[in-house]
Amino acid sequence: MAPWLTVVGIGEDGYKGLGRNARHALLQARQVFGSSRQLDLLPLCIQAERRLWPSPFSVQPVLEQRGEPLCVLASGDPMLYGVGVTLSRQVPTDEMRVIPAPSSYSLAAARLGWALQDVVTLSVVARPLAALSAQLHDGVRLLVLSDDGQSPAAIAALLSERGFGPSRMTVLEHLGGDAERRVDAIASEWGPPEIAALNLVAIDCRAQPDTLRLSRVGGLPDEAFRHDGQLTKRDVRAITLARLAPVPGELLWDVGAGCGSIGIEWMRAHPGCRAVAIESDEGRQQLIEYNRDALGVPGLQLVRGRAPDALRGLEPPDAVFIGGGVTREGVLEACWQQLRSGGRLIANAVTLQSEAMLVNWRERHGGELTRIHVAHARPLGEFDTWRQALPITLLEAIKP
Repeated sequence: MAPWLTVVGIGEDGYKGLGRNARHALLQARQVFGSSRQLDLLPLCIQAERRLWPSPFSVQPVLEQRGEPLCVLASGDPMLYGVGVTLSRQVPTDEMRVIPAPSSYSLAAARLGWALQDVVTLSVVARPLAALSAQLHDGVRLLVLSDDGQSPAAIAALLSERGFGPSRMTVLEHLGGDAERRVDAIASEWGPPEIAALNLVAIDCRAQPDTLRLSRVGGLPDEAFRHDGQLTKRDVRAITLARLAPVPGELLWDVGAGCGSIGIEWMRAHPGCRAVAIESDEGRQQLIEYNRDALGVPGLQLVRGRAPDALRGLEPPDAVFIGGGVTREGVLEACWQQLRSGGRLIANAVTLQSEAMLVNWRERHGGELTRIHVAHARPLGEFDTWRQALPITLLEAIKP
């Protein structure tokens, strides 16, 4: 079937900013879908029926017209957080064509003189603001699509809370249109007049001198987490994450998650990494909820329950980490059974009983055992000596 659906990216400059192909598609369309703001940008010469998106939003009205010449209006680039992405999941590519306009990111980079390939692009449109926390590093530049006129103030508050109050913020309203406006301020001093709902926030990140350094490499400082003492310590955590080997798109089960440190660092490794934290203790569940937001991975799924029962019905994982609960009957077997082929199972043991469980399990299923000894220099009178932390036995097994 020839393309019957055309998705047209339209900017704040409206119809006059469209190219010949986009104008021709609109003139030939029988129906045009879009928001009220987008539809109002069309001139009277477009005689197609103008249809607002339903509330709640759905592309079903478009799909019901399959085969009819239709146009859908999108802001800027339809394939960048736009409706074009939603439609492409349900309409074959040979039945749909996309005519993009410059994205807000492109326009913002042009206004600011920033190299777009060196900038981190984000969106908080119907997305958790806490996800920004994972991107905050001194000297990094961010371009953030706002959800509404309140977003800049909320972003400024988050920056100040996370130790990035000195960051320079630039709010760009109505990019590309006659009402375009720029507002500049320091995050900690934010308090400008009312901001338009359609805006983008540019952030030149600057950290306070005492802000904790939070690398994406596994092994965050222990003080980066709120915990009750049940925490896989930094050095062991780094070794564990290296064995888990996070890969974009893969899913981790963090069983007996404690404060959620392994699952959180797994997700921080790449935006495409996913994790489920299984924890039965109510206090630790609250710690997980705090830590996942504070460290920028609000998408971490929390399962409130005890393995192995809490594992039923979960999506099969690509990797499993078992910290707490190694000695609980059926946990190792249940995780191994549901692990995808080629997946990694990592389990840490501290006690003799849990170590014996790993040794016995290895005899049946194979794998590799590693003993981890970590010592820290500590004062001893006028001198220093090594204080040995509890040794850790680590089991690594790859499912055939």
